[in-house]
Parts: sequence; structure tokens; C-alpha cells
Amino acid sequence: MVIRGLLPFAFAAILLCGALLPVLAEAPLNGEALIEDFTMQPETRWRFFTDQVMGGVSTGGVVFAQEDGQPFARMTGKVSTANRGGFIQMRLDLANPPPEGTTGVRLIVRGNDERYFVHLRTGGTLLPWQYYQAGFDVTESWSEVRLSLDSFEASGGLLRSVPAPGSLTSVAIVAYGRDHDARIDVREVGFY
Repeated sequence: MVIRGLLPFAFAAILLCGALLPVLAEAPLNGEALIEDFTMQPETRWRFFTDQVMGGVSTGGVVFAQEDGQPFARMTGKVSTANRGGFIQMRLDLANPPPEGTTGVRLIVRGNDERYFVHLRTGGTLLPWQYYQAGFDVTESWSEVRLSLDSFEASGGLLRSVPAPGSLTSVAIVAYGRDHDARIDVREVGFY
């Protein structure tokens, strides 16, 4: 009889915990907030596009894979500056701005010993060619990259000098600016 009386309470507690899990998962842990680890249908959140949207000729794609049970995204392609082009990118639109106190972007990446970029968009980057950019280098081994928000450069003079964390609307991993073959694997994306 006591067990039967506890079942509705236990069921309600399970539902409540389930409802809180997404909120808790987004809360910063040790000052960090993981926004993507590619475990839960990343193909529904990430968009891939190239400079072909503006007449360029770069090509590529993104696949979501696993290695030793660890999921990741792999972006590959051929970046060409022909016809005023020069980029391929995978972009994640943010459902919510980063937590208060965010000072940078954190990645776990590897790749083909090339330089890549993170592009941030904000509520103030209204035109398609506006963004904030910071570069980083990758090697064939997984490594952590930390890019402080004050290291991002605005794409034009009409933008504020440093992106405001509360106004961030998207994060993109980009192969950009020169003719090269791109291959970058991304295991985690977050803020610190």
C-alpha cells in the first residue's frame, strides 16, 4: 500500500528531473558551458554552406561520425578564392545566448595541419557578410583551442570592436581566405 502511494510521487519526480536535465546541461560547469558534443542528432542543428551562395566555387561537406565511441563532425572540402570566393563553413545557430560571464569560445579539434577560423554572429551582424573572426591551427591530434572574445576581429567598421556574449546568435567553424584542401574534425564546442 505504501509503495502504491509513492508511485505517483516517484513518477512526478522522474518527470521533473527529466524536465530539468536540459536546463542543467546548459548551465556552466566550472565556468564552462558545453553547447555541442555531437551525440544527439547534430545534423538537425548544424548547417553547411560554401561561398557558392555568393557566386564562389568552393566545394565540400560535413559528415557526422564516430571513432572509438566518440562522436564528432568532419568538415572537408576544397576552398577556392576564384570568382571572389574563399570559404566553406559549418554553422550552429544558438538557441540561447551563452551564460553570463562568458569570455571565450572553447573547441576540441584536430585536422590536416591547416589554419581554420571561428566566426561568431550577433544580433548586430545583420548583413550576410558580417561576422567576428578568430583563427586557430590544428594538428592530426585532438587538442583544446580557447579563443577569447577580445581576440575576435570584426569583419567591418560598422560592428562593435568586441562581440557581446549576450548578443551571440551563432558559432561557425570556417575554412577561409586562401586556396587549400580543408579537413577539420570537431568533437566539442562550448563557451568559457
